Amino acid sequence: MKTILLPTDFSDNSWNAIEYALNFYKDSVCNFYLLHVLRLSNAVTEDYLYSSAQDVLVDTDVQQAKKQLKTILKKISEKFPNSKKHKFYTLADSNFFIESIRKHIEEKKVDVIVMGTKGASGLSKFIIGSNTGDVITQVKCTTLVVPENAKFNKIEEVAFPTDFSLSNGLHVLQPITEILDKNKACLKILNITKKSSKLNPQQQKSKELLEDYFYNYSHSFHFLTNKKVEDAVQGFVKNRNINMIAMVAKNLNYFQQILFHNKVEEISYHTDIPFLVLHE
Repeated sequence: MKTILLPTDFSDNSWNAIEYALNFYKDSVCNFYLLHVLRLSNAVTEDYLYSSAQDVLVDTDVQQAKKQLKTILKKISEKFPNSKKHKFYTLADSNFFIESIRKHIEEKKVDVIVMGTKGASGLSKFIIGSNTGDVITQVKCTTLVVPENAKFNKIEEVAFPTDFSLSNGLHVLQPITEILDKNKACLKILNITKKSSKLNPQQQKSKELLEDYFYNYSHSFHFLTNKKVEDAVQGFVKNRNINMIAMVAKNLNYFQQILFHNKVEEISYHTDIPFLVLHE
């Protein structure tokens, strides 16, 4: 049984992520926790001391959030009437956002966080400093980020950008193998360099480790040369039927270039393709 955390701010983007999660895990036995976090910083004074009036304000906001969460549950039951493998729980919390996420991950033994993001003007402007950006960079839990235009389709091809600098154990890649298993999908291991060059001995060793690890799965290696990693990813996604991009958070060389940059024109994977961020 999987435990999935679904943070929601009651926006269209967060509902889109909930829909995606329910479709993605439709054949899996899951506990879903719908979480709304009332920002503590919005409800307390500068020195974080509650007054009696603030207590009443926070309590009122929590009650309102609980009503909205119940509305989402009703919407889920209407749209997914046959989701008998799924159990749903609601959480309304008054806390700092990341602290709340971390607390519930530990208490509920969460396997995956699924959350939405709006990236029409580029992740660098919408994710860095936003809830989603904070989660994928500060919370050590596998996170599936669902952009605003992403709609669930059968997962047939997963792109895995890597520079073959595997500093951590291969166990971090297990969520990818689960996806390949469940969907009979193909893995496209993508290496992008700014100039054409051979792999160094350490990179070659890492490539061989990946070959062994994914031996029983349909996979292939692809080598591209481009001065801008995000352009190479965009071209690869556009020219192939890529349904998901997976990456290791510790692989900062690719992680930051693919998710956090200033270029917004002609980059559509930010808004169309879900990406899976893997943590140890």
